[in-house]
Amino acid sequence: MGQAVQAAVEGAKDCEIACAVDVGDDATGLAECDVIVDFTTPDVVMATLKASIAAGVHCVVGTTGFDEERLRRVAQWCEAMPRVGVLIAPNFGIGAVLMMQFAALAAPHFESVEIVELHHPDKVDAPSGTARHTAELVGRARAARGVPAAPDATSQELPGARGALVDGVRVHSVRARGLVAHQEVILGGVGETLTIRHDSMDRTSFMPGVLPGLRSVAEHPGLTVGLDAYL
Repeated sequence: MGQAVQAAVEGAKDCEIACAVDVGDDATGLAECDVIVDFTTPDVVMATLKASIAAGVHCVVGTTGFDEERLRRVAQWCEAMPRVGVLIAPNFGIGAVLMMQFAALAAPHFESVEIVELHHPDKVDAPSGTARHTAELVGRARAARGVPAAPDATSQELPGARGALVDGVRVHSVRARGLVAHQEVILGGVGETLTIRHDSMDRTSFMPGVLPGLRSVAEHPGLTVGLDAYL
């Protein structure tokens, strides 16, 4: 992802790379940037965000693994630097953003909903940030309309067979070589199902979301979660 972002920024006429940092590199140059784009891992992103926000640098973040506690901490750092904008997006693919919005729109109209996300086996977190965010959007949409929990008569199971439970929505993770990033939301009612699926076959699919994010983040001070707020 870092290489894809670097190529996209180099190809954009209105952007310039001031600093590129990989594992083990000196990161002091980040403080001289206008905006940083972070695609790293959950165990290092928080330190980068804390230092960058304190230095007054805007942040566009595609790293996943953010839970409510982590988002609360980032929001607190932003409060101390109110002119800094931080965008944390579970997915920068335009199709993925639309998939999440369509799923939330459809979810209250169906009795059942489950999410299956499929990624390459080098991904360190499960479920994916996209799946978690989708489940949260779907869960909130169903709760707002008073939709009861999806029916499930399972009384015996091997641990994990029914997936993780996120805001009342079952989420299943698949890891297999050959995959990049894929997700489907399966909605079911009496006599019918609706499947909303998004597939990223190449990491360049995320760049049409990354570039508008880094161009616009300074106009959105504070913490923003989800690219949809910019679209």
